[in-house]
Amino acid sequence: MKNPYRKNSHLSVQKTRQIMKLFCEDLTASTTSNLLNIERKTVNRWYKYFREVIYNHSKETDLEIRGGVVEIDESYFGARRVRGKRGRGASGKIKILGLLKREGEVYVRIVPDCSAETLIPIIRDKVSLENSKINTDYWKSYDGLVDLGYKKHYRVKHSNNEFARGKQHINGIESFRSYCKRRLAKFNGIKKEYYDIYLKECEWRFNCGLLKQNKYKQLMKLCKNFTSSLG
Repeated sequence: MKNPYRKNSHLSVQKTRQIMKLFCEDLTASTTSNLLNIERKTVNRWYKYFREVIYNHSKETDLEIRGGVVEIDESYFGARRVRGKRGRGASGKIKILGLLKREGEVYVRIVPDCSAETLIPIIRDKVSLENSKINTDYWKSYDGLVDLGYKKHYRVKHSNNEFARGKQHINGIESFRSYCKRRLAKFNGIKKEYYDIYLKECEWRFNCGLLKQNKYKQLMKLCKNFTSSLG
């Protein structure tokens, strides 16, 4: 029987679905290999394929936020200390910009730096000027958003132990950041060239939870669509 989830696959549809289900449950490749009695190399290939499908989907469905409450935060992923430096000054860290629409989806992107010159064009591209309420911290790169046309820009000052002022907070995007760091830590180091793929997987998993979508059914659909697009 032709496998509808991957072109030229020699694995049965039943086995494919079993691997897919355990991937969606976020089991490691070694655990899945042991549970299904399938070679680890085979499971690794399928896990890699699923991540590529998810990454491809994320590029095709680039998020655009049209109004509503939006939380924005910059993050630094990597070792806590590199060559004696901590935090923003630590070399080798991966810089990430995250945007979350409340009662909507999250969008995450690796950036070369967290300067205004880098972040502002992304925000302008992703978040509409009309009817948007932006929540950020006091990172200097967000200065001037009101002057650019975002009439409602609220900020929380973490340095003063301020994390919320009523509905003004960035707890949602910070929750995503914490989820990412916890999840990615279990891989014990990810090469920089693959970081974006793993990050987009986190984005997809988190969004499935926010939108109350069944990850297994979603992934089956994504794999079928990807296979069909290959002809």
